Amino acid sequence: MKILIIGGTGHVGSHLVPILLSHGHDVAIGSRGKTAASADLSGARLIPCNSNDPESLRAVAASETFDAVVDFPGTARNVWNAFRDSADHVVACGSLWMFGLPHVVPTPERTQETCVFEGYESRYQEILNMIADSQRHRAAFTAVMPPNICGPGKIPLDTLGGRDIEVHRANMRGEPVYLPDGPEALIGPCDAYDLATVFALAIENRTAAAGQIFNGGSAYALTSSQFVRTMGRIYRSDIPIEYVPWERYKSEISPGIGYWWHFYAHMCPDISKAEKLLGYRPRYTPEETLERAVNWMREKDLL
Repeated sequence: MKILIIGGTGHVGSHLVPILLSHGHDVAIGSRGKTAASADLSGARLIPCNSNDPESLRAVAASETFDAVVDFPGTARNVWNAFRDSADHVVACGSLWMFGLPHVVPTPERTQETCVFEGYESRYQEILNMIADSQRHRAAFTAVMPPNICGPGKIPLDTLGGRDIEVHRANMRGEPVYLPDGPEALIGPCDAYDLATVFALAIENRTAAAGQIFNGGSAYALTSSQFVRTMGRIYRSDIPIEYVPWERYKSEISPGIGYWWHFYAHMCPDISKAEKLLGYRPRYTPEETLERAVNWMREKDLL
């Protein structure tokens, strides 16, 4: 197959490109050239393009025909409009957060509540609209919804809900971690390799994937305290956990909804649809992918 991966030098893309090349596909990477790849992507062609510029995408679509096009940057509407009548399949990356605050755990691929993050909510509505629109065009449309992305190539989620290297260094030193008091949220770190596998399976199983939304993810999730203890084990430090009232946690400990939401809303995807329709089987557990990410940070002298 001839496949264009827009954003192929990013975290998940850098894992997907080698998988597809190893399967014998002709792979092209659509990129502005501003992001250095986190893996060896030799064997893939580079096609300069800007997914935020519809004209740039239309120029690529006019010059070359692809069996499948993957969008990682979150500009799926632009990609869809450019390739829907020339490609056979468009696969877009979303987020488990798009479904809104979970009412069901593990969380299936359907709306729970209106997403509190405006950008995610608008992109989710676009995904639903593109699935409906795909009935009138050549290309099938598929979306993959990752939970928290982890593994080599990116600083993993930290114990304050961000990706701050200084927080990881504090974990190494065994400094106390504060968690909100009350029921614990589930945190589901998923290895970028496993997420790339979902994309590869969707690409190679167009009929099964057409018109579908698939969750990617690990086989299970960790509670907040298990997450902290796992980081302590990886860093060989005894991290004390102190529990504080929610209001203090949100206002003083980890202000900003993009941070404390990790410890409020469950991120535990139901991956049974991808297992059933695509044959997906995650390779790494949450503990393993966190350790792989920390080992990568050590190799890059970030710690």
